[in-house]
Amino acid sequence: MRDIVLIEPATGGLAAVAGTATRRDESSVFAKAFAEPPDDDVFAAEAEGLAALSELGGVATPEVILANRELLVLAVLRPRPRSEIFWEQLAHTLARLHLSTTHPRFGWHRDNWLGRRRQANTWEDDGFTFFAQHRLLRWLVEPRVEAVLDAGDRVALERLCHRLPDLLPDRPACLTHGDLWAQNVLATPDGRPALIDPAVSYMWAELDLAHLWSASPPPEAQRFFDTYAELTALDGDWRARMPIIQLRQHLAVIAQFDDDWGAADRIRAVLAPFRTRT
Repeated sequence: MRDIVLIEPATGGLAAVAGTATRRDESSVFAKAFAEPPDDDVFAAEAEGLAALSELGGVATPEVILANRELLVLAVLRPRPRSEIFWEQLAHTLARLHLSTTHPRFGWHRDNWLGRRRQANTWEDDGFTFFAQHRLLRWLVEPRVEAVLDAGDRVALERLCHRLPDLLPDRPACLTHGDLWAQNVLATPDGRPALIDPAVSYMWAELDLAHLWSASPPPEAQRFFDTYAELTALDGDWRARMPIIQLRQHLAVIAQFDDDWGAADRIRAVLAPFRTRT
């Protein structure tokens, strides 16, 4: 990509630097890089995740033009419209992804990346074990998490993990986006919902739902939740489960950023019933 003449920085991303690049022929591409790449395979894994969502789940994703150690270059997408109809379309897209890609095991054939940290995807037969070991307890060794959570917090998280079969329903694995908040929802040139920045694995569908629900979705997104619940026959208690499942994202935020945007307080609120009582 030596023909770039202008780069317009993008807003909203947290882990990488990115922007829309104009080429000499006046065409545009979206380019993404890290100041210090966390590993050689970060963009290859992201490109593979985009392909999996598209090919296995029928999700619109941007065309991958280049993926190497230093750079990920994608076709340009449009900003998502502020429309309830758009979010209803996304509900159909995500329900189709989750319902059509069920899998007998939890994990993925390789590790990939959640922001700047490696996401462990070791295969497990049991979803509670997978979620506990590879989505929650995995973060306790991160230096920032060690500095923020005290011994009581860590013990409480271990207790919560032990009780997961009592707290969450036993659901099958399906292909999940893995980092699905509103900033990762865009639109194709013809206006259909499109997804970017995946951290895919076969996991509970509610992992995607929890991130969208918990990360300040826009008001028009309420149509998404109502439609998705209807399409997937969600029980009436699904909202109560969201804080537990979203613990994974809060821990990841603390591990990667100096400002945790209230993640530590939210973690402690969820863990409060599991702390030692004296």
